[in-house]
Amino acid sequence: MSEDFVVKAQVLAGGRGKGKFESGLKGGVKLVFSPDEVRDVAGQMLGNKLFTIQTGERGRICNTVLVCERIYARREYYFAIVMDRAFSGPVLVGSAQGGMNIEQVASEDPNAIIKVPIDINVGVTEGDCLEMAARMGFTKRTVDQAASIFVKLYDLFINSDVVLLEINPLSVDTAGNVICMDCKLNLDPNAGYRQSEVFKLRDWTQEDRREVEAAHCDLNYIGLEGDIGCLVNGAGLAMATMDIIKLHGGSPANFLDVGGGATVDQVKEAFKIITSDVKVHAILVNIFGGIMRCDIIAQGIIAAAKELDIKIPIVCRLQGAQVDDAKALIASSQLKIFASDNLDEAAQMVVRMSAILSLAREGGMDIKFKLPI
Repeated sequence: MSEDFVVKAQVLAGGRGKGKFESGLKGGVKLVFSPDEVRDVAGQMLGNKLFTIQTGERGRICNTVLVCERIYARREYYFAIVMDRAFSGPVLVGSAQGGMNIEQVASEDPNAIIKVPIDINVGVTEGDCLEMAARMGFTKRTVDQAASIFVKLYDLFINSDVVLLEINPLSVDTAGNVICMDCKLNLDPNAGYRQSEVFKLRDWTQEDRREVEAAHCDLNYIGLEGDIGCLVNGAGLAMATMDIIKLHGGSPANFLDVGGGATVDQVKEAFKIITSDVKVHAILVNIFGGIMRCDIIAQGIIAAAKELDIKIPIVCRLQGAQVDDAKALIASSQLKIFASDNLDEAAQMVVRMSAILSLAREGGMDIKFKLPI
C-alpha cells in the first residue's frame, strides 16, 4: 500500500474542502504523505469545529475522520441515481465532467448531463447501464466495469430506499480500474421502519440540538436565523406563513410543522423548542383545523404558556375544526395570547411586536404587552 493518504473530516456539510477549522487548519479534506502526517492532521481536526459555506458561523464539530489510501485518477466522471417526479421513477444521471460542481456544469452546458429513465416496475437492465456508460465516454476497456457498478448501485438504491445516490467522482485510475471515490446518499426518511439498521447509524451530534429534539417528538423543525417563531400545521401552510412574515418586514426564526395528528404534549414540546432560541422575540401560531383540531392546539398553547412561563407575545390565528372551542379556551385562560382571524393582520401584528421587543432589549429595557379590553 502507498503511504499517500487522504484524511477527510466526517462532518455533515458541503464545501468541506474549502472550509476552515477553529484550530486554524485550512480544509476538511487533506492529502498527506506519511502516517505521522495523518496523525498530525487528524489531531487538528478532531474535537474542533469546521466552518464551511453551508455551516455558517455556527460550524460543525468534527468527532471522526476517514483515512483512506490516495487513488490517482486518470479520468473523473459523475454518476447519480435520483427519484425524479418528471419521469415518475428513478433516473440514471451521468456526465463526463466529474469531480466538480455538477450544478455549475448543468447550468453552463446542459448537454453535458445524460439522463436515462428507468421503469421502476421492471428495474434497470444491463443494456440500460451499458448505454449509460458508453454515452458518458467510458472506453471499451472500462465500459463493462462501469456498467457492472451501475447495476450494483441501482440495487442498493432500490433495496435501501434511497432517494439520491451520487458518486462524484467516479474515476478510472492509472491501472484502468473504475472506482467510486466519493459517495453521497439520501435515504427516504419515511423508510426508517424498513431500514432500521441503517437509521441507527445516524450521527445526532452533527445536527442542530433543536432539530434532534423535534425529531424525537415527531415534529418537523428547521432552525433559521430570524426572530419570529412559527408554529404551523402542514408544510405548505408553514412556507406561506414564513413568506407573509417576510412580506411584512419580519424574519422567521424557524420552520415548525406539527402535522395533522399532534397531541397537546407535542404542541407543548414545540413551544419548548421555539422558546429555547434566545433570538425569538415573538411567536406566530397559524393553524388550519382539518385533521388537526384547533382546540387541541389551544390546549397545548395554554399548557406551554403556563408551564414555561412564556414572556414573549404569542399571536394566534386559528381557523377550521373546533375553532370556536379553541377561542373559548384561549379567552378563558386569561393568558396574553393575541388572537386574529386574519392571517395578514396576524403577520403584521407579530412583526410589529417582535420589532418593539427587539428595540427594548437593545436598550436594556423590559416590556410587557397587554390584551386590549
